[in-house]
Amino acid sequence: MAIYEKIAAKPAPLSTKGPIHWIRENLFPSPLSSILTLMSLYFLYLVLPPLLNWMIFDATWTGTKEEITNHGARWIFIIEKFNQFIYGFYPEEFYWRPNLVLFIFTVYVFAFKYIDTLKMKIFIIATFPVIAFILISGGLGLEHVETEKWGGLLLTIIVASVGIIASFPIGILFALGRQSKMPIIKTISVMYIEFIRGVPLITLLFMSSVILPLFFPEGMDFNKLLRALIGITLFQAAYIAEVIRGGLQAIPKGQYEASDAMGLSYWQSMGLIILPQALKISIPNIVGSFIALFKDTTLILIIGLFDILAMVTLTNSDTNWLGFETEGYVFVTMIYWAICFSMSKYAKSIEDRFNTNHK
Repeated sequence: MAIYEKIAAKPAPLSTKGPIHWIRENLFPSPLSSILTLMSLYFLYLVLPPLLNWMIFDATWTGTKEEITNHGARWIFIIEKFNQFIYGFYPEEFYWRPNLVLFIFTVYVFAFKYIDTLKMKIFIIATFPVIAFILISGGLGLEHVETEKWGGLLLTIIVASVGIIASFPIGILFALGRQSKMPIIKTISVMYIEFIRGVPLITLLFMSSVILPLFFPEGMDFNKLLRALIGITLFQAAYIAEVIRGGLQAIPKGQYEASDAMGLSYWQSMGLIILPQALKISIPNIVGSFIALFKDTTLILIIGLFDILAMVTLTNSDTNWLGFETEGYVFVTMIYWAICFSMSKYAKSIEDRFNTNHK
């Protein structure tokens, strides 16, 4: 008879692993948490069924306005005005251009995540706006489309993308300038950052639309979209500068001393050692600023540009489709949430990929 008998492996008790353990640890860890969990479940019980009935089960998806008989969401309005929500007044025969830009952007997003070369990353970031404007506005033999016809989600993405891409390098320079030991450069950087952060974006949009043309030479003029892009870029650069500065301050002093000991110049030290670490640390705050900028693009309505939110009011001015504001705002809300959530998850995946912490 063997002294030791082989014991079959048994699964861990449900009290230490599995869904029951997760529920106990996260939903009912204490009496107060249990009360809050039950209150939340009751709130969802009151809210979710009517919401689902309105949005899905009792909604109207097909037919005409006159055929609506139920009290659910009237999504036929969104279906009827879908192209206007997405493209604005962009000519229908040229829809393939923004669609191609979206495809290129998607490829860039997946490629950017897996490219380790800094030069290639910079090339991708700098190239995309050029390609987008050539295709959408008309270039290289394509028929020109005035920016006044751009609108909807197309305009929202363009304004947000250009603002994000253009403000990022400017913000880095101002962050470095604010930490510079040169008094003039530091003073200029501090004055710029504090002035821009002290005024709302709507003020800068008015200034870029009304005051900026006064500084142009006689006979020179920029359209409204370009003025808005300048104002948004200057505004966002100040916030990015502060985010990057926070990352730079989080770098241990020993990293600066190590780069000096290696005989690296200032720009070599920043480009190869300091900035990569500061940017990695600042990813969550950078993404937060970009998400805020994406939502702030709705303010371009005040200078006569119609983004996707402005299209709700504009499409409801159609006498054949009056009274559909609720469906329009719900549709726009879902689009904003989907894009902002995707930006957050994409940034989290980048953060995890470049995470070098040893656990």
